[in-house]
Amino acid sequence: MIRDYLSFMIKGITFFSTILWSLLTVFSVHAQQPAFDFSSLAPNQDAAVFAGGCFWCMEPPYDSMDGVVATISGYTGGSMRNPTYQQVIRGGTGHYEAVLVVFEPSRVSYEQLLEVFWFNVDPLDPGGQFCDRGEMYRTGIFPRTPAQAQAARASRDALDRSGRLRSPIVTEILNAGAFYVAEEYHQDYYLKNPLRYRTYRVGCGRDARLRQLWGADAPY
Repeated sequence: MIRDYLSFMIKGITFFSTILWSLLTVFSVHAQQPAFDFSSLAPNQDAAVFAGGCFWCMEPPYDSMDGVVATISGYTGGSMRNPTYQQVIRGGTGHYEAVLVVFEPSRVSYEQLLEVFWFNVDPLDPGGQFCDRGEMYRTGIFPRTPAQAQAARASRDALDRSGRLRSPIVTEILNAGAFYVAEEYHQDYYLKNPLRYRTYRVGCGRDARLRQLWGADAPY
């Protein structure tokens, strides 16, 4: 009888734990997302915002850089306040999937961040990135200061003039606005779900296209 009682209790706990997890997942998907507070940056820190298609894939190249403090996946460039992932991927909000890079300018320059950006995207694609299509997956640079804007334009123009690419760059340089932090399950996705991440990255054709564009400078 005691064994039956314990079995019943364990099943009950498991059932309610499953329900609770499901509810938390639902609320995390549909809850309004907060805007990043740029005033929270330390005096020795700055932030850069880049859109390079799926934000999962834009965290790793920056996380590996000396001088980068953190990367945050999120949404920017649109008109809707506090958008959720589901709203953004349905389209119509104007938001891009983007990554916010917190860095220390004394250790790594904005120009170096720009160089990493170019080698991790297809700047010739106006309709998305790799297998991900739609406005939310377009490339974009969102300078936060006049100095960043000048550096971004200089970097893009130099790459265009280099003749390295077969057609003109379509990546836009856009005014920075609010950056909305994506749901927690998107943050550090490549660390939390390494197998799924690699399967997605290869299956989407990202690495193959980057090698085609950048050769030995491709990140993978």
